[in-house]
Amino acid sequence: MNITPAQPGDVTKLLAFRQEAAAWLSRLGTDQWQRPYPADKLLETIKAGTVFMVQDGGVTAATITLTPEAEAGLWTAQELAEPSLYINKLTVARTHAGQNVGGRLLDWAGDRAYQAGAKWLRLDAWTTNEGLQAYYQRQGFEHVRTVLEGGAVNGGPRVSGWLAQRPTRLAEHGFADETPAPEPLPDINH
Repeated sequence: MNITPAQPGDVTKLLAFRQEAAAWLSRLGTDQWQRPYPADKLLETIKAGTVFMVQDGGVTAATITLTPEAEAGLWTAQELAEPSLYINKLTVARTHAGQNVGGRLLDWAGDRAYQAGAKWLRLDAWTTNEGLQAYYQRQGFEHVRTVLEGGAVNGGPRVSGWLAQRPTRLAEHGFADETPAPEPLPDINH
């Protein structure tokens, strides 16, 4: 499996990928991702170089967004002063479930964050999806707090405010990494 940056032409594929995940999540009894994600916002993040795709042959096995930008209203000023990268929209295809692709992708993200000079790999997860929260805790993330105030990027109330983090580190993830080297994070303390 190889990991590459997403391209603008991947928007339709990634939106369909998200819909597949939303249908699966609905069958599990969670309302996570039932509201469509705006294509223009996805395209913005692709053009910013923060969306990555795991390919297994010609099949998209997973996707992740890894960005230095925190969603507004989630992290404190003190936390924002710590060099961090933020995970969004981690999704694994049902065809690749149970193969630790998500865990390996989290290791890849932590490795990339470490190389960029980040101290923390952070995420915000769906506040009502306790199974997902437990998954992240098994992956070494520690719950920081849950934020319910504010609105969602795609409209409606905030639904993804379960905050967690883990220290960054070099890691063996097993992907053929075809992404450019990460940009060093700015020294925010000077």
